[in-house]
Amino acid sequence: MLTSTYTLVALSVEQTTVRAALQSLLDELRALPGDFSTLAAGRAAQMCAALRQAYDNCHWRKLDKFLVPALRRSTAAADALLAELERLSSQAAAAMSTAEACVGAADRPVQRDRFCGAVECCVAALRRRLEREEHELFPLARAAVGGDAWFAIANQMLAHDAHAQEHRGDARRLRHELIGHDGHEVHERDPLQPESGCRNATLTVAH
Repeated sequence: MLTSTYTLVALSVEQTTVRAALQSLLDELRALPGDFSTLAAGRAAQMCAALRQAYDNCHWRKLDKFLVPALRRSTAAADALLAELERLSSQAAAAMSTAEACVGAADRPVQRDRFCGAVECCVAALRRRLEREEHELFPLARAAVGGDAWFAIANQMLAHDAHAQEHRGDARRLRHELIGHDGHEVHERDPLQPESGCRNATLTVAH
């Protein structure tokens, strides 16, 4: 179906974005000097922040927001796979917590092997989840989710994107209003009261 194809392609774009962030982290790990047993706390903290961002981006994807609930409603055959995906996410979260725990005060070096091992474990768990989604979850969803459900998912995704785009536009307008042309802050309206209104996108593609 055209609608399911559109939806899965859009979800695959998110997969690619997360994969790129994880690969960037691995590349940064491999670029670390190999002749030291510790890392500077500041460098480790930067990598932890990047790892946290990649984990959050994986956790808040449209796949979990829209596809997984529809799949749960469509079939019980997905329960075991979804439980395994959650287990991989929990494994990644535990490894991330270990990495973050390695970073203490700014003047305290970080134990390299423990920190890098935790980062690699987190990345591996997230990559394994992505692989299982692509090779198992997507085919299962294509077979189990009905046409009306795909249509609803696609509409939800379009509305979500339109809402996010409008709020990004609101944020840009707000910055222009708060910062005058001469660089001085102005107060033309209350920044806590953004302009209201949200486009409601509707999919017009046929099943």
